[in-house]
Amino acid sequence: MSDKNHGLSETDLDRLIEMAWENRTPFEAIQFQFGFTQGQVIKIMRSALKRYSFDLWRKRVNQGISTKHLKKRPEDINRFKCNRQRSISGNEIAKR
Repeated sequence: MSDKNHGLSETDLDRLIEMAWENRTPFEAIQFQFGFTQGQVIKIMRSALKRYSFDLWRKRVNQGISTKHLKKRPEDINRFKCNRQRSISGNEIAKR
């Protein structure tokens, strides 16, 4: 693990970036799973993404309709994973 990976394995870094990129995954879920605050996630995304991709992500996250913050979410959204997604426990996909 390198300092560039912020102390995460490649797999964990990929998962954190995936969770941050998803619209329905709130920063609170990322903090619960990985222990990184919103500010730390932003720094990780800035260093991991190309400039244009980072700018698109920040623009989307900062929109008034963003679901990245639990307090800004519409009340009808009460989960942060797609209903077609398999159950995830930790970072492992649950076996059937």
